[in-house]
Amino acid sequence: MAEIRLGTTTTASTAPGPGPASADWRMLAVALSAVFMGSFDLFVVNVATEALRAELRASDAALELVVSGYAFAYAAGLITGGRLGDRFGYRRMFVTGMAAFTVTSLLCGLARDPGQLVAGRMLQGLSAAVMVPQVLSLVTARFPAGHRGRATAWHGAVGGLGAIGGQLVGGMLLQADVFGLGWRAVFLVNIPVGVAASLAAWRLLPPLSGRRSQFDVPGALGVTATMALVLVPLALGRDEGWPPWTWLCLAAAAPVAWLTWRWQRALRVRGGEPVLNPALFGNRPYLTLLAAFGSFQLYFGSYMFTLALLFQAGLGESPLAAGALFVPQAALFSAGALASGRFTARFGRRSPAVGGLLILTGLGLMATQLTVSEGKLAGAALIPALVLNGFGNGLLNPGILGMALSKVDQGVAGSASGMLNTAQQAASSLGIALLGMLFFAASGPGLRAAHTGMVAVCAVFAGLVVVAVVLMWRASGRPAPPPPGSR
Repeated sequence: MAEIRLGTTTTASTAPGPGPASADWRMLAVALSAVFMGSFDLFVVNVATEALRAELRASDAALELVVSGYAFAYAAGLITGGRLGDRFGYRRMFVTGMAAFTVTSLLCGLARDPGQLVAGRMLQGLSAAVMVPQVLSLVTARFPAGHRGRATAWHGAVGGLGAIGGQLVGGMLLQADVFGLGWRAVFLVNIPVGVAASLAAWRLLPPLSGRRSQFDVPGALGVTATMALVLVPLALGRDEGWPPWTWLCLAAAAPVAWLTWRWQRALRVRGGEPVLNPALFGNRPYLTLLAAFGSFQLYFGSYMFTLALLFQAGLGESPLAAGALFVPQAALFSAGALASGRFTARFGRRSPAVGGLLILTGLGLMATQLTVSEGKLAGAALIPALVLNGFGNGLLNPGILGMALSKVDQGVAGSASGMLNTAQQAASSLGIALLGMLFFAASGPGLRAAHTGMVAVCAVFAGLVVVAVVLMWRASGRPAPPPPGSR
């Protein structure tokens, strides 16, 4: 899914004036290559899971980590990547991140076992976290306030195209078996694109930087450690037989999170800039919407992962056919996302709530079809359910995001957006680990009963969507707290 963008509203003081220069649009075109590649590689491996299982003998846990490891590293590095751009320059960090992304893509393509591939994917996620945050920083620095809406709209559209392209192009590369590379082609295709984007970026991006501040290294390490202590044992525990180290890691996550939070508060009191802004934790409507967004992402990340496995392992679709089945859903997601702003402005919280009802209807239809047919149906038969889910996701997800950012003061909007970005990737990783475990357990050896596994996780998906809608509904009725010092 596309990276969250910080919305900009056009008021009388920010009415469109002179537009951006043509050089700024060329800059944006080059910068958006990072958004496309970051989204593309988040989704491209979904259609390669069965090839990885067959050729690399990847276990269920390894498959989960190939997908969720990228998202986890992406989440862990996002805030750090943005701060590095402020300190060392947006162009420099963009090119550094793009070059690292290209090299790590090569490492993924050369992996000889699942462990090497998981390591490469995590490095790839960290590289994406360095390059992607620079895009919105460049937009903010170069585009007049009244014209940023067009730039951020392209940001969202390109991220959506990356998601569609990841599924479809990945399937095409696997089906064509380019140069006999098999699954390796889905990573190696990044190399020529990354080299061209790095060269173009160095030539066309301006050497700008933001306000420099002391970076909160302990806070960044604490947030990363907390996520790792939860994700790694959940992803590996079932295959490893839940050895003592998995339980020790899970037990350690709570005290590490508490110590990190104490450090954040102490740093704020001393006038520093913590990774997590404690001021946001006193904003109850924002926190409720953050929880709603997290519940949605727990569902969405694992839904995309298990759906790809269902298409190939359960329904016997080829990688190309599986990739093509994602296109209607992704197209309706984009349509719903583009319409959600107008619908929410007109109908308020009812618009994302209708999105939730569409998702529940689509999940119910899918589960019913799989149960009645006992998994003996073509993937195309699920398109009506996929269309409902796609449009519903497009209405609900942006609706929650817009409401969350509307509940914060402009002075902390950057921190609020960063927390939402991190929650997006972290919850997606956790969902893949937890619900992937349920899917594999219910599907049986070799995923012979993948339709049963999908029905089982659909029930959990529905519960998570209900939680997201209920939390959204409650929080949207509460006024945002006044800015500090206004009372």
